Formats: sequence, structure tokens, C-alpha cells
Amino acid sequence: MKIKCVDHIGVAVKSIDEALKFWEATLGVKCHGIEEVKEQKVKTAFLPIDDTEFELLEGTAEDSPVTKYIEKNGQGIQHVAVRVEDLEAALAELKEKGVRLIDEKPRIGAGGAKIAFVHPKASGGVLLELCQRD
Repeated sequence: MKIKCVDHIGVAVKSIDEALKFWEATLGVKCHGIEEVKEQKVKTAFLPIDDTEFELLEGTAEDSPVTKYIEKNGQGIQHVAVRVEDLEAALAELKEKGVRLIDEKPRIGAGGAKIAFVHPKASGGVLLELCQRD
């Protein structure tokens, strides 16, 4: 598996609008669009900084994984995403090594990226997202 870079850091927030007041007004990091990913019951906002981004995540339903995360842990870093060259090959390699996966097949995430998650129990408590951007 070839990891190309840290793609983004996912931050769970109760309100993207409220969070943007800090990120944009205080830090000067500009949002490059807000998108809803209905299948994942989440609204996202990406804030690029050089070659990586912060992804603000707001749950859109009570049973959203992000809403549940905030209820359990509060707002904060929810996941770290690394960009891989070939997501399907990366998943096959991890599966062959016996790594516990949340997603065994890629799905489409925000911005049209192919994504899949590694279970936090396999990665020392970190929810790790693998993503491929073509």
C-alpha cells in the first residue's frame, strides 16, 4: 500500500456555521464549500491548508455516526484520513493482513472521493479513513 499524504483531519462539530466563525474569522482559514452526504447522514465543510485539509463534520440525523460520536465524546477530532494510491488494493492488503475494517469495499464520500474506514480497534484507537482522489 502506498500512502501519499495526510489528506484531511475530520473534526466533529455540533454546528458547521458556529465552527466556521472560529476557523474563518479567527484563524483566517477559508471554507471551500459545504456539502451534504445523505448516505452518511453528515454535512461537511472543507478548509484547505496547503496540501491537507480540516473537514468539519455535522451530523444531520440523531442516528448519524457523527451525532453519536459527539454525544459520547464531545466535539473534536473524529478521524484522520490518509490518501492512498489505490484504495481497493490497500483494502485487499489490509484484509489479507487480518486488519479489522469498517468498510471492506470503497464507498463515495464528500467531494466524490472513494473512501473506506479502518476500525479504531485495529489502529490503536484512531478512526483511520483511507481515501483515493482521482
